[in-house]
Amino acid sequence: MFFAQFLAATGAFDAFVADAPLSYASNRAHQPRDILGTLVLGMIGGHFRYAHLSALRGDEVSHRLLGLDRIVSEDCVRRALRRIEPQAGAEWLRRHLSQTCHQFMDSKWILDIDTTIKPIYGRQEGASLGHNPRKPGRPGHACHTYWIATLRLCLDVEVHPGDQSAAGHGFAGLWSLIDQLPAPRRPHLLRGDCAYGQEALLCAAEARSLHYL
Repeated sequence: MFFAQFLAATGAFDAFVADAPLSYASNRAHQPRDILGTLVLGMIGGHFRYAHLSALRGDEVSHRLLGLDRIVSEDCVRRALRRIEPQAGAEWLRRHLSQTCHQFMDSKWILDIDTTIKPIYGRQEGASLGHNPRKPGRPGHACHTYWIATLRLCLDVEVHPGDQSAAGHGFAGLWSLIDQLPAPRRPHLLRGDCAYGQEALLCAAEARSLHYL
């Protein structure tokens, strides 16, 4: 409830909905605000499956804070997300995520890079066999992540098939993220484990005048 109140008071949720690449022509369809609001409330409530969204039906407070008319069903959320073109959706989310972090980038900061393997149960797009230290032999996704160190704020995550866990598979996303930042807000130091000690990454960092460890 408190975080929903924060989103409403700052106008962050209004901007998020207004910029969403989701629209309906039918006057009988649910409003995008109700759909995205249901999804956001589920996320901040700790839900990690679509089916968990049904638990929001009993919440009579939070959805009013976000100005929603109703909590929609999990099936409605699924269908709505299928309507969003993947590239447009990724750019929309990255744009709003980056706005939450820019105020922390005016002083020196460290960009941590890492790869996390997420085991997959059931069938999901892109799941494949690869290096999986927690569940050997189980398909997974390789999540290449970029963090503001100490604050542990995540700037972006690139999800690849499980057999693309090598550090090099995340380089394109890393440089895309850094190149979009104005020079004063770029990281003071680029930091990763030994897997990132590759000539390709070091040369690219030096070409951008970035310190690295």
